[in-house]
Amino acid sequence: MRTTMTVPLNERRQLINVAYRLLGSLADAEDVVQETYARWYALTPAQRDAIDVPGAWLTKVASRICLDQLRSARVRRERYVGAWIPEPLPAPDGSDPADRITLDESVSMAFLIVLDAMTPAERVAFVLHDIFRYSFAEVAEVAGRTPEACRQLASSARRRIAAQPVLPTPADQQARVVRDFKDAWEAKNIKALISLLDPAATVIADGGGLAAAALHPIEGRTQIARYAVTIADRAPDMHFLERTVNGEPGLIAQVNGQTTAVLAFELTGHLIKNIWSIRNPEKLHPWR
Repeated sequence: MRTTMTVPLNERRQLINVAYRLLGSLADAEDVVQETYARWYALTPAQRDAIDVPGAWLTKVASRICLDQLRSARVRRERYVGAWIPEPLPAPDGSDPADRITLDESVSMAFLIVLDAMTPAERVAFVLHDIFRYSFAEVAEVAGRTPEACRQLASSARRRIAAQPVLPTPADQQARVVRDFKDAWEAKNIKALISLLDPAATVIADGGGLAAAALHPIEGRTQIARYAVTIADRAPDMHFLERTVNGEPGLIAQVNGQTTAVLAFELTGHLIKNIWSIRNPEKLHPWR
C-alpha cells in the first residue's frame, strides 16, 4: 500500500508534473515521486545538508528514475495487448494540491501521444528543457550525456513535433463539437456523426487486454460512425457525460454508474480528427 511522506508542497507538485509528462501515467508518476523521496530520506543528515538546492536534486533523481522506466517501457509495450494510450487526467477535484497536475497544452492527449513517439532520451531532453526550462547542463546530468548531445536530442524532439503539429482548438468550440458528437452518438444518428468527423478521422482504443476494445485503429468517418452505433446497440445502458480530460473537453462513458471509458478528442477546425478511448480499468481509477 502506498504511503505519503510530508514534503514541501511546491517540490512535490513539481515532481508530479515532471514525472507525468515524462511517463504519461499518473500512477507511475506518483510511484516515481515516492521513490524519489525515499532516496532523499535514505541520505544521512550530513549528506542532505551538503545539497545546495534540494529541489534540483529531487528533480534530477526523479527524472533519472523516469528515464529508466521509459527504457523498460519499450520492452513492456511489446507485450501490451492493443494500443497503449497515456493515462487520462480528470479535472482537479479538491484533493491534495501537491498531487495536482498543471493542466496546459503540454498534457493534452494529442501532445502526450507525440511525446510517446519520441525516444526516451529525446523525451527527457525536450520535457526538461523546453517545458520546464532546465539548462542543457542540468539535462546532461540526468541523461548521462554531454550538454551538446542533449541540445541535439531536444532539436530532434522539436522536429518530431513539427512533423505532427498539435493545433489547439478553442475550448468553447471543442466543447460544442464534443457535445454534438455525444448527442449524435446517443441518438444513433450516423449521418450526424459523419458530419462531425474529419474524412481521415481515427479512433484508437486502449483496453490493455483487461477490457473489450478494438485492437487496431478504426479509420474513416463512415467506419467510425457505424462503429459508434454498433457500440450503442450492444450497450443500451451506456450513457455519456461531458468531462474535462487532460484539460480539454472530453467524454466519459458510464454503465450502471461505473466509468467504463474515457474519451479524449483532437479537432482540426470544427471536425474531429482523432478520438482516443481509454478502457483499461487500471487507467480509470481517478475517474471512479
